[in-house]
Amino acid sequence: MITSALPYANGPIHLGHIAGAYLPADIYVRHLRSMGEDVLWICGSDEHGAAITLRAKKEGTTPREIVDTYHVEMQKAFTGLDISFDHYSRTSSPKHHEVAQDFFLTLLDKGGFEVKTEEQFYDEEAKQFLADRYIQGTCPSCDHDNAYGDQCEKCGKTLSPAELVNPRSTLSGSSPVLKLTTLWYLPMGRHEDWLRKYIVDGTLDDQQHHNSKEWKAHVLGQCRSWIDGGLESRAMTRDLDWGVPVPVDGADGKVLYVWLDAPIGYITATMEWCEQNDQDWRDWWQDPEADLIHFIGKDNIVFHCIIFPILLKEHGGYNLPTNVPANEFMNLEGDKISTSRNWAVWVTEYLEDFPEGSDAMRYVLTAIMPEQKDSEFTWSDFRDKVNNELADVLGNFVNRVLVLTKKYYDGAVPAAPTDEALNATDRNLLESLSAAPAKVSDLIARHRYKEAQLEAMNVARLGNKYLTEQEPWKLQKTDPSRTATIMHLTCQVVGNCAVLLEPFLPQAASKIAAAFGVSDARWMDARTDVVSSGTVLGDLPILFAKIDDDTVAAQVAKLGQKGDTSDSSNRDLMPAKDEITFDDFTKLDLRVGTVLSCEKVPKADKLLKLTVDTGLDTRTVVSGIAEHFAPEDVVGRQVTLLINLAPRKLRGIESQGMVLMAGTDDGGLRFVTPEEGVAPGNVIS
Repeated sequence: MITSALPYANGPIHLGHIAGAYLPADIYVRHLRSMGEDVLWICGSDEHGAAITLRAKKEGTTPREIVDTYHVEMQKAFTGLDISFDHYSRTSSPKHHEVAQDFFLTLLDKGGFEVKTEEQFYDEEAKQFLADRYIQGTCPSCDHDNAYGDQCEKCGKTLSPAELVNPRSTLSGSSPVLKLTTLWYLPMGRHEDWLRKYIVDGTLDDQQHHNSKEWKAHVLGQCRSWIDGGLESRAMTRDLDWGVPVPVDGADGKVLYVWLDAPIGYITATMEWCEQNDQDWRDWWQDPEADLIHFIGKDNIVFHCIIFPILLKEHGGYNLPTNVPANEFMNLEGDKISTSRNWAVWVTEYLEDFPEGSDAMRYVLTAIMPEQKDSEFTWSDFRDKVNNELADVLGNFVNRVLVLTKKYYDGAVPAAPTDEALNATDRNLLESLSAAPAKVSDLIARHRYKEAQLEAMNVARLGNKYLTEQEPWKLQKTDPSRTATIMHLTCQVVGNCAVLLEPFLPQAASKIAAAFGVSDARWMDARTDVVSSGTVLGDLPILFAKIDDDTVAAQVAKLGQKGDTSDSSNRDLMPAKDEITFDDFTKLDLRVGTVLSCEKVPKADKLLKLTVDTGLDTRTVVSGIAEHFAPEDVVGRQVTLLINLAPRKLRGIESQGMVLMAGTDDGGLRFVTPEEGVAPGNVIS
């Protein structure tokens, strides 16, 4: 039983999401399927919670309209990157409400909750109790001013609203008051002893094939920290009007806490799939022989390793997670991914720009996957990996084998050589080929996807090296027997690439498999005779188009250029950035400049090349303002220029500074213009 974190249906999917919880799971599941394992992978949209109602209020719409929009868009993103869920559900469905309420009532009947009437924050202007995400304030741990009532997104600390310093309502901006309300709490402290055995020691009796020693170090470390610090009771209901209603008399206006509701969505989705496929959902969740593996990002570790296991064990009859291979975070072009600043690569936008780019992005994200520590995506690295590895190594090798086989043998794979015909180099090639499936399989099983992909690509590298060194084009006339041996063996290498690369590059692997007659091959078929002698090879299009520098520059220029795409406010304003010191500000050298000339950057719709007099010198600045200003509208303007920004090449032009602009409510741009009476070089302070 495989699950991936239910994505929150209040915004689109970006590359950080994919690298965290979906691509690693897809690789793992594809490999299990190829191995013939009985595997079910489910996911779905997480459609409840305060953030969705908050967005609906700010946009003047309804939570239903928000979740309906993003439920469709997220599935489009997953499909575009060949993320192969068996079933994708949603938590706002009537089926899920029924399952979640039944689960809650079972826990209630077993005494799994504490009912408390106590003071909670209340917004007198909005006339509403404030759930965690409706409250912001200063984090008591790192002093971040915009921490939420459940978590500080700067330092990652899990919080309760009462811990915030100077709390304020996100609905009205006013200071909330305390007001009595009744909530149902999960007394997590009761469960510390068995959780320690289960997570820290890995010795829980009813988890026969659970070994926490195989869990990632950062997952165990975070869990151990929580348990050692003492587990406190956590409210499992909220005062909201959007969510799964609490199924208890007198609980009007109360819904289940999203972190009780959402993980139960895994069970609901399994039930739905089983109903459609005439299976029993209990075989996946309650059979002691079944494994349960959660793929998540590190921000969800506590919910999947502590809270959800408590709920499952308290309910009774459910398997606990065998492993939770949480990934760390992925950064972007030297900065954290930020949805509010549009500092993100949105999957659907990527697919519009690169319609055939699923495998390319999957390959790059796997190569930099944040398995044990945070990683970083850059467009220049994307270009280099696609060009130098996918195109030059894999694509070039497969194409050469195909072309030579068609040239020498009319496309029919030559007969297998006799054992006596093999030399030492041939035998080494075959030994490496025989060992590769087990190596790749072992790494995938241990959730080491970067290394697994590298091992799979090494098969193509091995074949490329062998073909280059053996030079069959020089032997075809003088030693046709040797040429046939070389070409037969390289066809076997290509066939193995089709099988071993399928979890990582499903589209390219499928095309290769079709061309080399191994479309039905599974993992156990990856051997030295996977391609039958006499097979007539088919046609194969270019597998990977190369990426040019202009494409990279265009993608970089898009970052941060739009308004908020996932966390909008009434005027789509960017949230305030983190506090800086006066010393931080003094590092910025802001000067008055005059634009002497301006021209469009060739083949770049958004970029203008400005020549600016800074008073100190004349320098070139590339600015992404071409959609808002014609070159002639810029010449002669006085601008505010950041002159000590490190130079950066855009479309081959070195940009030596940054012109300050202000975004308008209608999506336009305006120059931040100095007042009259100043001259180039004057300092702005």
